[in-house]
Amino acid sequence: MGVAPELEASPRYAMTPERRALLNTIRFSEGTWARGEDIGYRIMFGGGLAPHLERHPDRVNYSGGYASAAAGAYQFMPFTWALATRALKLQGFGPHVQDQAALFLIQRRGALDLADQGQFTPHLAAKLAPEWASFPTLAGRSFYGQPVQRYDLLRRFYEENLAQLRASAVQVAPIASAPASTSCTPAHSLRCQLQSLEAMGPKSNPLGR
Repeated sequence: MGVAPELEASPRYAMTPERRALLNTIRFSEGTWARGEDIGYRIMFGGGLAPHLERHPDRVNYSGGYASAAAGAYQFMPFTWALATRALKLQGFGPHVQDQAALFLIQRRGALDLADQGQFTPHLAAKLAPEWASFPTLAGRSFYGQPVQRYDLLRRFYEENLAQLRASAVQVAPIASAPASTSCTPAHSLRCQLQSLEAMGPKSNPLGR
């Protein structure tokens, strides 16, 4: 069977609600959230859209006195993108590939363990500030002197998003139907009562013991 065009190998990083919430918060901070829609994966610096997701567009754009070739949901610079794709053996520029590359950058900054704790702390934001200019340092400023988001705003978005993701991840296990009872007569006999108990099995105990 051929390899899927987006991933050359199985994803290295499992996706959890905690990791997804952080990725979504990065998108929110970088201006590519787009209500969570996939079109955010095509956004280039300045707001234009990449023509396709076959590869990083590697195009310099100008906006607000700044020039940048950043692109994608996590605003990857071409050099950073090349680093991540080489390390993970990724192909294409699709959503799943971008998610994996972003998690690679989070781990590279020593912040993946913090992300897995499910809390958006000032320390976590500061660790990622050198990677994403819109994230605030502990001093509340951009690591690169660019426009920055307020920590409280990012934390509120993260917490609300994580709560939604956790709620949607909860799956109620189907309740197994009781096995059909076989006819046994006389019903009050010891043989029939033992047969009935065996049919219900040990899980019939309401306390689960």
